[in-house]
Amino acid sequence: MKRTIKTLIAASVLALGLANALQAHASVVIAGTRIIYDAKDNEQTIKLTNEGKSPALTQVWLDKGDPKAAPAAIDVPFTVTPPFARIDPGKGQTLRILYTGEPLPRDKESIFWLNVLEVPPKPAADEASTNRLQMAFRTRVKMFFRPVGLKGHADDAPAQITWRIAQTGTHAALEAHNPTPYHVSFSTLELVGGGKTAKFEEGGMVGPGDTQVFPLSGEVLAGANATVRYHAINDYGAPVEGEAPLNAAQQK
Repeated sequence: MKRTIKTLIAASVLALGLANALQAHASVVIAGTRIIYDAKDNEQTIKLTNEGKSPALTQVWLDKGDPKAAPAAIDVPFTVTPPFARIDPGKGQTLRILYTGEPLPRDKESIFWLNVLEVPPKPAADEASTNRLQMAFRTRVKMFFRPVGLKGHADDAPAQITWRIAQTGTHAALEAHNPTPYHVSFSTLELVGGGKTAKFEEGGMVGPGDTQVFPLSGEVLAGANATVRYHAINDYGAPVEGEAPLNAAQQK
């Protein structure tokens, strides 16, 4: 599955008259929406493809979850090669991610983010005086480092989440506790009960051993028959439908 998470991170206006330039979009796409780095493997490889009509210059790096952190200031136990590349139209580039061996937790997954920054090439000399909008786009995808010998299986983790009603200010929320050593990501999340449906409008994630609160929009009538319905994202980036009971005894 290919998905480009289009985040505009910089724009420089070279001149006026840009009304038609807002159709710009990222050309470089990543094969996959997440990376699973099994500790038993020597490396992970990721394919980038330039689906645009012009060459693209890319910079890649890993971060610990802060999208504002400067690449040069980030200390992660991985190297990514090549850190810079030119990708011609219709061509690809394979990235290699190697674990450098610094200690990471052995009893749970660790999460990092792969960043791919796409910078457009400089305009040709005969185009230098033309009104142009040049943009740089960044794509970020999760990378999960999975130690050897974790208990259970990642596919079973969503069903082990426990749910209860919580309160965030004046709004009801779902509180999710993850007792497993795996990260669990949701693309959709809703509470159904008493003929009513309340939804969490964004995707979310619960880390290993963590508790996360998801604010709900809509009327909530949670009772003994209330049900949490969700789509959890598996290792291949595919949504897997599931549901779990919300008992009255679980409410706070």
